Amino acid sequence: MKKSFEPNFRTPEADWNKNEINKLNSGITDHLANELRDLSRPDIILEAEQVAKSHGIYLEFDRAKTGEEKDWRYMIRISIPGGGPINKAQWQVFDELSDKYTVSSEGQASLRFTTRQNIQFHWLKKHAVVDVVKTIAEKGLNSLNGCGDNTRNVMGCPLSRYSDIFNAHAWSHKAADFFQLPLKPFIEIFAIDPNYLRVPEESYSYGPKLLNRKFKIAFSAVHRDFETGQLVMDNCVELRTNDLGVAPIVEKDKVVAFQLYIGGGQGQKNSKTSMATLGEPLCISAEAKLLEVLNACVKVHEEWGDRQNRHWARIKYLIKKQGVDWFRQQLNDRLGYQLQKPNPDHDYGARQLHLGWSYHPTNKLWAYGAYLENGRVSDHSPNGKLKTMIGAVLNKYNNDFMVTPNQDVLFMNIPGERKEEFVRDLESYGYGKRNGKPYSKLRTLSGACVGRDTCRLTYTDSEKFEPELLDELEKMGWGNMAESIGITGCEAQCFRPATKAIGLVGTGLDRYQLKLFGDETARFQGRPLIASDGQNMYLRSIPRVLVAVVVDTLFKFYQARAKAGEGLGDFNRRLGPDALIEHFKNQPATAALMEKPFHTDWEIT
Repeated sequence: MKKSFEPNFRTPEADWNKNEINKLNSGITDHLANELRDLSRPDIILEAEQVAKSHGIYLEFDRAKTGEEKDWRYMIRISIPGGGPINKAQWQVFDELSDKYTVSSEGQASLRFTTRQNIQFHWLKKHAVVDVVKTIAEKGLNSLNGCGDNTRNVMGCPLSRYSDIFNAHAWSHKAADFFQLPLKPFIEIFAIDPNYLRVPEESYSYGPKLLNRKFKIAFSAVHRDFETGQLVMDNCVELRTNDLGVAPIVEKDKVVAFQLYIGGGQGQKNSKTSMATLGEPLCISAEAKLLEVLNACVKVHEEWGDRQNRHWARIKYLIKKQGVDWFRQQLNDRLGYQLQKPNPDHDYGARQLHLGWSYHPTNKLWAYGAYLENGRVSDHSPNGKLKTMIGAVLNKYNNDFMVTPNQDVLFMNIPGERKEEFVRDLESYGYGKRNGKPYSKLRTLSGACVGRDTCRLTYTDSEKFEPELLDELEKMGWGNMAESIGITGCEAQCFRPATKAIGLVGTGLDRYQLKLFGDETARFQGRPLIASDGQNMYLRSIPRVLVAVVVDTLFKFYQARAKAGEGLGDFNRRLGPDALIEHFKNQPATAALMEKPFHTDWEIT
C-alpha cells in the first residue's frame, strides 16, 4: 500500500514548522550581519544560516575530511537573470575573487556555472563572505534570491537577447527585478554603497515568512534559423521543470501571447512520498497582463502552500492535490477576470544547447557557445586553462558572455569576419579537448551537478564522477552516441537528470539510481525503473564501478533493437519498464544487480 499523501495547505499557525517560526521571529537582518563578521568561530548559528540563504550564502563543509570537527566552508551563489550579460570588468572581479578565496583542498581556484544560469563561489572561508558579496554587488550583480524561500534566479534563453522575434532574456530580467527581495536589509548586512544598486520600479510584496518554499520561473524562446529563415521554438531552459514556465505563442512571425505551465519540479525523495514532474498547461496571457499573472501565481503559492511539511511545500504538490483548474480559478478570483484556458497541444520546442555558432539578427553579429564540462571554470583542468581563456577573449574582443541553462558559456557580439580567429584563440588555451582528446558527442550532451565535496545535501560524487564515466564509455566505443547522461549526487536532482536520456541520481556513497524515459528534447519526465506492478523498483543502488556496465548494456540493447531514426528515449518508452527490466535480468553483466528489487511505497501516482 502506498504511503498517504496529505499536505497541510493554508497551514494554521499552530502547525508551522521550525523554519517558518524562525523566519517570522528572526527578521531578515537579525543575527546575520554580526554572525558573518564573528571570526571567532568558522560557522554561523542555525537561525542566521537560514536567513543567509536568501542572500545566496550556503554554509558547507569539506565533505572529504572526516572527524568530529568540520572544516566549515561557504558557497555564494550570484543571481544572474537570464545568464547575463557578464562584461569583462565584472569577469575580472569574479576571476580575482576566485583566485583569492575559492581555493579547493587540492590548491585549485575555480568558479562554477550552474543549470539555473548562476555563478557560484565554492570553498570560501568565513572571512571572505562579506567581501565577495559586497564587491560583486558594487559591480552591478548581487546574490539576493540565490537560495532560500523566495523566487530564485529567473531563467531565460540567453541567445534570445538579440532576437528579432522575442527577447526572453529581457523578460527574465523584468521578472527577476519584480521578485527580488527587498534591498534595504541586503545593503545593511553587507555595508554596500546603495548607489551601486538599482531599486526596481515595482516589486513583489513578500510577507514576513517569505514564501513557504523556493519558486522557480523560466522563459523559453523562439529563434529565426539563420539559413532557412524558419522560426524554431527553443526550450533551452526546460521550462516545464520549473514551478512556473512561460512560453511564447507565435502567429505570423509575431509573438501574440504566452502560455504558462505550472507545477514542475525535479526533486524526489526516496524516503518520503514525493514526485518529480513536469509542469502542466495553466493558461494563456497577453504580454501586457503577464507580470500581474506571475504575481498572482506566486501569491497563491505563498498563501496556500504547506508550511508544516517542507517536503510537500513546493507548488507541484498543490497542483497535484487541487488540480490545474482549481489553481486557474484562484488566479481568476484574484485578478478579477477570466484567464484563457491553455492549448494542450502548444509546441514550446525542444531543448537547445546553443553550442557552436549562432547569429544575432538584430545587430548582425555572432555568438559562440563553448562547452564547459559540468560548468567548472578552472585553469587546473584536463579541459584547458578555461578561467584565463574567458578573461583573455573578453579583453581581446571587447565583448561579454552569458551562462547557458546547460552550464556552458555563450560568448556574444563576435564579428563574422573574426569567427575563425575566435575559435583559434579558444583552442590556444586548450579548449575543445580533454587530456588532448577532442570532446565526444556524448560528453558535450552530458553533465552533472557539483555533488561532493562542496554540497551538504549530496550523498556522493557527481561532478567528479561524470568525466570518469564518460572516459570509460568512450573507451567502450560510445563517444559518438547523440544521447545525454545527467548525474546528480542526491535526490534534489539539480542537473535535471531525469529529463535526459539516462539519469543517474546518487542514493548513497558511490551508489546511483537509474532513471529512464527522458530524452534529448526535454519533453518527457524520466522516472525510476519500476515494474508495471507499481511495487518493485530496479537499479536503485548501482555501485559506482558498475554504472558504465549498466549503460553499456542499455546502449547495446538499443543499438540492436531500435527502429530507424528512433532515439534512446523513444526506444525506452516504446518498450516500457517491464521489457527493460527483463533484458537487464537476462544479461550476465547486470543479472546480479536485478536480484533484489527495492519495494517502493513512496511514489505519488
